[in-house]
Amino acid sequence: MSLVKADLHMHSCLSPCAGLDMTPSAMVERARDLGLGLMALTDHNSAENVAALRQAAGRLGPGAPVVLAGLEVTTAEEAHLLALFEDLRAALTMQAMVYSHLQPGVNDPEVFGYQIIANADDEVEEFNPRLLIGATDLPVNNLVRRIHGLGGLAVACHVDRPAYSLVGQLGMIPPDLALDAVELSWLAGPATAGQYLGGLNLPVVSSSDAHGLDDMGRAWTEYEIEAPTLAELGLALAGQEGRGIVAIQRRGA
Repeated sequence: MSLVKADLHMHSCLSPCAGLDMTPSAMVERARDLGLGLMALTDHNSAENVAALRQAAGRLGPGAPVVLAGLEVTTAEEAHLLALFEDLRAALTMQAMVYSHLQPGVNDPEVFGYQIIANADDEVEEFNPRLLIGATDLPVNNLVRRIHGLGGLAVACHVDRPAYSLVGQLGMIPPDLALDAVELSWLAGPATAGQYLGGLNLPVVSSSDAHGLDDMGRAWTEYEIEAPTLAELGLALAGQEGRGIVAIQRRGA
């Protein structure tokens, strides 16, 4: 077993609200410098920059982080949910599903920001025209089932926030929702988790939700796992086979 430092929620330049500094090579270099062994790229409603991020990480050599394929999906309730995958094909299948349920519209970069599909050399390949900042018409329970059906993990985002969280939108975390974990934002300390869980016994993690390079490293979670893989992460979240969550850490805390 080893201690792995992980940040499972961050955005690249594909997300309209992210900075233009969040390019594939810059992100993985920053993650390496922060000592992250595991990171997930979770752009809004899309996984189109994951392949480039993985390619950039592969060039770094020793110390490079493992990159999970993810999306931050906006549900019909306008709550955010992380969908995390090992297999890029599964993430792209989820992406196609999300695109088919995404509210219609074309992104206006002057209003929402640019949605850059980049390559591993940080060059612009194209711009995603969809309204990625919008919501899908997928109810959260339906979305969780679809994530699990593709072999992924489902994590409720920043449950301490009043907007775009299950607690903020619904007033509670539905007790019958088969979440793998809930995430606290980088602003919330782990001691506050109980007030958002409503008595539910759910694993609690934290990540940076980075939208710029300086945001990376402001929160992370440490796991005791055999290897930085999705399967090991799932065991740690479930507290099985000697794996587990060791600590939530925040910069400056």
